[in-house]
Amino acid sequence: MENKVRLDKYLWAIRIFKTRTLATTAIDDGKVKWNGNNIKPAKPVAVGERYDIKTPARKWTIEVTGIIENRVGFEEAVTKYVDLTSEEDKVVTKVLESGFYTGKRLSKTGRPTKKQRRDLGDYFDDKDE
Repeated sequence: MENKVRLDKYLWAIRIFKTRTLATTAIDDGKVKWNGNNIKPAKPVAVGERYDIKTPARKWTIEVTGIIENRVGFEEAVTKYVDLTSEEDKVVTKVLESGFYTGKRLSKTGRPTKKQRRDLGDYFDDKDE
């Protein structure tokens, strides 16, 4: 008989979430579903179960093929589940730059730099003579 592992610990061990706290929060917020239903972080994971997971980066649909309790390297972690995610959900949603939200201008646009101001000053001083 295999060891029972909590769902939040399993999702952390297979590297879907960076920390167990993030995994637990996602499960509590309804971002992880089993058979279309919300579940609890302490639910034991069994081989053959399918989970739908929404992370900030993308959506996942995984099927459990092996149980691990501790976090392992990526190469070993991907052998413990099968990624059944559709191709359109595999596309990573790119987070917009913080400058987009804050209204900050992009670099090298807007006001001239100090060097550009000197050059402009030289240009206008030459015209006045």
